Amino acid sequence: MDMQTWRDAWSQATDATESIRAALAALGVPESAWSSVRPMVTHTGKAYVHLGMIRADAVEQIAEVLRVPSAP
Repeated sequence: MDMQTWRDAWSQATDATESIRAALAALGVPESAWSSVRPMVTHTGKAYVHLGMIRADAVEQIAEVLRVPSAP
């Protein structure tokens, strides 16, 4: 993989990581519960977000929000 591919994927992974961190913070989930969330890039240049271990109470909170139907 060339450096530009890695940089583009890293940027995408970082943006997505910041998005999920902001969403968790907006839910009132303490940073200590999601501090393991990290951007990652695979050896093939795919962007991922590693969520790591998240406390069960925080996951319940996230799941509750995901179950709420969105407004039409």
